[in-house]
Amino acid sequence: MMLKNPSTKYRHFNVVDLPDRTWPGQVQKAAPVWCSVDMRDGNQALIEPMNAERKRRFFDLLVKVGFKEIEVGFPAASQTDFDYVRELIESGAIPDDVTIQVMTQARTHLIERTFEALKGVPRAIVHVYNATAPVFREVVFGVDRAGCIDIATQATREIKALMQANPQTQWTYQYSPETFCFTELDFGLEICDAVIAEFQPTPCNKMILNLPTTVEVSTANVFADQIEWFCRHVSQRDSVIISVHPHNDRGTGVSTAEQACLAGAERVEGTLFGNGERTGNVDILTLAMNLYTSGISPELDFSDITHVQREVEYCNQLPTHPRHPYAGELVFTAFSGSHQDAIKKGFARRRANPHGYWEIPYLPIDPADMGRSYEAVIRVNSQSGKGGVAYLLEQQGIMLPRRLQMEFSSVVQRVADAEGREVTSDMILSCFTETYLQQGRPYTLTQPMLTSDQASTYVNAQLLVDGDSLPLTGKGNGPLAALVNAFAALGLNFDIADYHEHAVRDGAQAEAIAYVEIRVNNQLLFGVGKDSSILQASLQALISAVCRATRQGLLEPLGNTIVTA
Repeated sequence: MMLKNPSTKYRHFNVVDLPDRTWPGQVQKAAPVWCSVDMRDGNQALIEPMNAERKRRFFDLLVKVGFKEIEVGFPAASQTDFDYVRELIESGAIPDDVTIQVMTQARTHLIERTFEALKGVPRAIVHVYNATAPVFREVVFGVDRAGCIDIATQATREIKALMQANPQTQWTYQYSPETFCFTELDFGLEICDAVIAEFQPTPCNKMILNLPTTVEVSTANVFADQIEWFCRHVSQRDSVIISVHPHNDRGTGVSTAEQACLAGAERVEGTLFGNGERTGNVDILTLAMNLYTSGISPELDFSDITHVQREVEYCNQLPTHPRHPYAGELVFTAFSGSHQDAIKKGFARRRANPHGYWEIPYLPIDPADMGRSYEAVIRVNSQSGKGGVAYLLEQQGIMLPRRLQMEFSSVVQRVADAEGREVTSDMILSCFTETYLQQGRPYTLTQPMLTSDQASTYVNAQLLVDGDSLPLTGKGNGPLAALVNAFAALGLNFDIADYHEHAVRDGAQAEAIAYVEIRVNNQLLFGVGKDSSILQASLQALISAVCRATRQGLLEPLGNTIVTA
């Protein structure tokens, strides 16, 4: 049961005394160095850890996306990881511009085993860590500060010696105080300075200080203060790369990483889609695309996000949430009527200025940039409105006039309510065809003949009614006016309120579509016609409107026709 006063059990994390902090005013101008830890940190969080085939497939995907640093495992922890590292090296699978990273605890036999796994590798980052936070020092390991520093510096000496003994490899050393975010700031600085003094990096041979939020304990701004404070005080700042490794326990992993970069971090470790222990590691996909939508190249390529998503799902055996930022099935989809209307108008404006800045309501990124089609942007259910329906018909070449959008959306709304689920594009097109384009309910116009002189246009046609044929003749100042007057001669009185037409497609096989809105006793409704001839399409549209008005009881049926609304 949740406590009414949680302060009796949980403490508020102490803020950093940094009144002259500068990071809130900084602007990110370039991507950090990315390091994927999917195959180590991500892999250990899986219900079913990746086998060699899945790890190799993941590695190839990360290379294709553009990662230059990839943590491939913990080779001293298992034979599976050891063999996988050896296979990468011996098969020549590591591209010249990619550096693999391996992790080890600060124990002599594990360090030695790690270097055995790395024999012959062209480039490698050796990542060592030890517990520095008070809860780990006191509860898990029972060491004091001095003992903790001894562990870190002894491991650093051993690693440095092994690197020097294997000069054929280009080595980088990485140290992580575990976990930095709730290690006392002064002690985090002290142990890192001790490691720096032992390893002796230079501006030409930098080492990495990786500062993890393995368990989030504060808001992102507090961590940013910690990073800025650390960057100000760490020794040999020009010889170290400050890296962060955020997790997502408080749901702020992305903001933690972004604000840490503003505060001085130059490198980020994370996973694709945020897989990791508990609530996960920071999601590099989201971080990268956040940069992209700010006009900054992330130096990673997610042009085919569907392929990336499917590969990660296969390797991790975990589904992607449909609302996952940028990658989820529904993140570019609007069901809400007001959203759909705004998106539709945004696309119309974009067509008029296709090379300007991307400014589409509710779409912070062009889905096409990630290989997603516009077909999925707008989908219709009972929450949708005229804009969504109209947009989906536009994809079929049908450009509804505004009042017809309103009229037809009510038809689709009834279908959505009845179905209780999403209404697909095919269902909408079928509904549109049945409502407007199918003649014969109750009338069909046949054999229309049009003639004209200087004053008038004349129509002579046959109107099929329940299998019987009635002559339909009239004249007016145009074909539609002549047909309206022909119906008036039969006792059906209405007038034309609006008319629109357009081509459905270009070229020799072009079809025309016409929309005729009629007014009957001050009530308006549309008819639609489609034909290779725009004239025939307009006549069919008028017949469509008359049929609909008759079915709805606005016009009296001719002859003995039985009509159902």
